[in-house]
Amino acid sequence: MTPLAPHLTAFLRERLPLQRGASAHTCDSYAYAFQLLLQFASTRLRVTPSALCLEQLDAPLVLDFLQHLETTRHNSPRTRNARLVAIKTFMRFLEHRVPALLEQRRRILAIPAKRTDTRLISYLSLEEMQAVLNAPDLRHRDGIRDRAMLHLCFAAGLRVSELVSLPLEALEWQPSPSVRIHGKGRRERLLPLWKQTAADLRAWLAVRGQP
Repeated sequence: MTPLAPHLTAFLRERLPLQRGASAHTCDSYAYAFQLLLQFASTRLRVTPSALCLEQLDAPLVLDFLQHLETTRHNSPRTRNARLVAIKTFMRFLEHRVPALLEQRRRILAIPAKRTDTRLISYLSLEEMQAVLNAPDLRHRDGIRDRAMLHLCFAAGLRVSELVSLPLEALEWQPSPSVRIHGKGRRERLLPLWKQTAADLRAWLAVRGQP
C-alpha cells in the first residue's frame, strides 16, 4: 500500500504553486477539494486521513464522493466538476511517481464531467456603463478610489481577482499610460489606458498616500 500523504503534500506545496505557477486561488480551491475528499474517504473507510493510501482512492470511491457532493452537500454540477478537475490533475501528477497505479489512474481520468447550462452573459450599454462610472461620489476619498477601480476594470477588461492582486508597479506612465496584467493561466498582457482612465488613476494616487 502506498501512503497518500507524501504525494498529496508534494502536489499541493510544490507541483501547483512552484512548478505549474498556479494562482493562490487555484491552490486554495484544489486544497479544499481534497479536504472534502479526505473527509469523505476517512468516514467511508473508517481510517484517519493521514492513514489513507493511494490504492483506496479508486474510481468507485471518487464516483461516490461526487454523488455525495450533489446529494448531501447540494453542490451544483459546476462545483462537482471543479472538484473532479482537482482529482484528475492529481492523478496526472502521479503518473510518473507511482507507475503501479496506472490502471487506477486511467479509470479515474475516464470519469466524465457533468454537462452544465451556460447562461448568456448580458452586457451594459455605453450609457449604462457611464452611469456606473459616474456613481461614486468624487467629493470623498472612497469615491475617487471606487471610480478609479471601476474605470480600470472597464478599460482593461480585468477580472476581480486580477484587480485586487494588481501592484502599483503594474502601472506604466511612459511613454504612454498602460497597465501590465499577469492573468489567468500565467498569461501576461500590456494594455494601453484611455485618457480618462489614466486621469482617474492619477487622481486616486494623489489622495491615496502611503499604504
